[in-house]
Amino acid sequence: MRSKLNITEGVFPMPVLMVATYNDDGSVNVMNAAWGTMQARDTVALNLSESHKTVHNIKARGAFTVSIADATHIVEADYFGVESGNRVTDKLAASGLTACKAETVDAPVINEFPICLECKFIEYQDNQYGCGVIGKVVNVTADEKVMVEGKIDMSLVNAIAFDPYTHGYYKVAERVGEAFKDGLKLKK
Repeated sequence: MRSKLNITEGVFPMPVLMVATYNDDGSVNVMNAAWGTMQARDTVALNLSESHKTVHNIKARGAFTVSIADATHIVEADYFGVESGNRVTDKLAASGLTACKAETVDAPVINEFPICLECKFIEYQDNQYGCGVIGKVVNVTADEKVMVEGKIDMSLVNAIAFDPYTHGYYKVAERVGEAFKDGLKLKK
């Protein structure tokens, strides 16, 4: 038997992405965005409305970064979602985290988050089915602490996911299978 639920953004897990930009005055703006995904191997899609300070900054600078939030920084990651960049100019300073300039785009990298995608702004889409920022990934960096033999070890990243049903965060850490391999056992 199945239970009927209210309609919500009910895909789980939803990534907890930290989108970082520079404000007009050069200070760092960071927002928590659970509604984001890879649209193609080198294209990011973020479902963000134009009311976000982040969207204004992305359009003004032509760039942004997307970092994967980790369990160590849940308080800061959540703060970046509950506080608006339209209200607080320098959310990064309030969080106690640090940033440096991205290697390839005019946007900041939040040093404490383990993986960062540097993106060039492609376009803003707005239609009856949603709205969002589309960006081309031009560089990816990772903290050496999450690398093993030159590759990212996701168990070391300690990535977190958002649960839209109960508004909880969950750690994503354990590898349970081999993509593009395990299913071959059923292929005839």
